Amino acid sequence: MSIHYYLGWFNNFFPETLSRLLQEDITDRMSLVMISSNPSIYEDDGATERSWLDQAGIMFDEYHLINYRVQKEEAQSKIQNASVIFLLGGDTLKQNGFLREYELSNLIKESSAVVIGASAGAINMSAKWLCSKNLGNKVEMSSVYEGIGLNNFSVLSHFDLENNIAMVQSELSPLSEEINIYASNKDCAVRVKGDSLDVFGTVFLISHSKIRKLDETLQMY
Repeated sequence: MSIHYYLGWFNNFFPETLSRLLQEDITDRMSLVMISSNPSIYEDDGATERSWLDQAGIMFDEYHLINYRVQKEEAQSKIQNASVIFLLGGDTLKQNGFLREYELSNLIKESSAVVIGASAGAINMSAKWLCSKNLGNKVEMSSVYEGIGLNNFSVLSHFDLENNIAMVQSELSPLSEEINIYASNKDCAVRVKGDSLDVFGTVFLISHSKIRKLDETLQMY
């Protein structure tokens, strides 16, 4: 059964409920493979995300970080042998380009590993996503990018929704006509396990240009 976690950002650590679910879902703890969102930068990359798992008591026999220091073939092999694949937060565009360059997307889709993405990583797990300067991307023109496509929806993760709901709704309205969009701020998560979807924290659904706040299926605390 496929298990995917689309996370915002956690300034401290995972709440107890989320930690418990991850502990239950991650039964194979041989290898954690983290995919950089800024693959040219090597210092401390992934340290924050790894600390979340450490704090939750989820440890692995092996830890691997995929960036430009790792050869393409080796990176692909590590993905194929991963217990958990974690797409790190940071630069969404650089990570998207890296996934394409290293041809990792299909391998991630075919993997039986639990797949987790934080912020930029969660966005790149989407089927497609809108790249726009109004949504925090350093671009002049808006465009839609293909993501990994683990589930047939789009994600806007780790964005200040409460103060920008009208703008977000307007910006994402065209894309929402063809695909559902789950938008969340930090300290939030969307979990897809098989055919079920769980919501933690403040998450909005934008569909056919309409936006509504979703009820939490499980309380974070």
